[in-house]
Amino acid sequence: MPPEGKAALRAGVVGNWIDNIHVFLPVTALAPAMLVLAGPAATASTGALIIVAMLFGRPVGGIVFGRISDRLGRTRTTRIAIAGTAVCALAIAAVPTHELLGAGTVALILALRFLGGIFVAGEYSAAIPLAMEWSTGRKRGLMSGLILSMAPWAQATIAFSVAGLLALIGPEHYAAWGWRLLFVIGAALSLGMFAYYRRQVADAPVFHRARTAPRTSGEPAAVGERPASGLGSLLTGRWAKAFWQVFLLMTGLWLLTYSTVLLLTERMTTDSVLDPAAVPVVIGLASVAQAVVMAVAGHLSTFTGRRRLFMLWGLVAAVAGPVVWWLAITTSTFLLAAVFAAVLQVITVSAYGPVSAYLSERFPTEVRSTGYGMGYSLSLVVPALYPFYLPLIEPVLGRHGSVMVLVGLGGLLLALGAALGPRLAPRDLGDDLDAVAAGAVR
Repeated sequence: MPPEGKAALRAGVVGNWIDNIHVFLPVTALAPAMLVLAGPAATASTGALIIVAMLFGRPVGGIVFGRISDRLGRTRTTRIAIAGTAVCALAIAAVPTHELLGAGTVALILALRFLGGIFVAGEYSAAIPLAMEWSTGRKRGLMSGLILSMAPWAQATIAFSVAGLLALIGPEHYAAWGWRLLFVIGAALSLGMFAYYRRQVADAPVFHRARTAPRTSGEPAAVGERPASGLGSLLTGRWAKAFWQVFLLMTGLWLLTYSTVLLLTERMTTDSVLDPAAVPVVIGLASVAQAVVMAVAGHLSTFTGRRRLFMLWGLVAAVAGPVVWWLAITTSTFLLAAVFAAVLQVITVSAYGPVSAYLSERFPTEVRSTGYGMGYSLSLVVPALYPFYLPLIEPVLGRHGSVMVLVGLGGLLLALGAALGPRLAPRDLGDDLDAVAAGAVR
């Protein structure tokens, strides 16, 4: 592999860690400062809205930047998205307090988080397919696991950073300026990655090969022209079956994410008997366990087949996940809470391990970034609306029972989405990415 290929793989791993620093910062970092930002009327729903704002930006970014990446190239698109993410983080670090701007502070954060979500989605819609296009067939599962395991590593990084900063400077100073420091660091990391992509990374040969792919008439495309493709080919055309199958599978994974990561963090703070200061540590330890198993799951899928691994993981999540969630939220000791939270995230969201490889293998080069970005991002919309529909079902199912149902449903959708996918044998996964995508539709 040439140096630019190795650089793309390294950048895919480190870059996804940085991406998820930006994704998870509000989940943990803004909570201790919410009184300063939102004023005395701040509620748990205020924090939820800040989280949801970025989630709603990501489908837009997946569509827009996915199309740009398929036309202009993965590396160039990644640089644009990274720069936008850094600017949004710096702008959040500079927002005035509620005392100066009133309700406008939260409104400004919501707008910046929405815009940041667009850029973050642009990063993973281009950078991750780029890494998969450079990976050899037998290493794609491993690289997928390493790349996506950066999400829980980022979550753990933030959790431990917040806990350490609170202990170092105290809650008052943290609320005044400490949280801003974390956003500045996130922006600095993005700028460093921007420089790395600019100097070290290039698009893979498979992308350049697709630029001169023969037309139906037998003539090659003009220099710089992409083969004809569009959103219609994914939503209703040739690749619609692959897209909607991926959409179902990813909807299940997003339900598991919100219920076992975001809701678990929130409910441990408000409903458990744990000291609120201990919650970031519990979540951080669980994230470490999740990250390790996620990397293993990605590599394991090369030997079991992606479809089989997703189906088994989904069934385990559907059956055991609700029980472990209840144990994690109701336990009375720090040690047991950490153990149950770790087990919960291992048997549910560690299933993300093979996702980068799987989504890249489901679509050909000409629509790979668009398919990846849309499949990964559009599927989060309905699960992300949980702050609105969860209160409606709580009177029927109970406060804990409603979340347990979401966990079970997420596992079932994951298993069903996988069952509807291609029956590719492990030996088929060693082929060229476009060959795997073509084999999946036969």
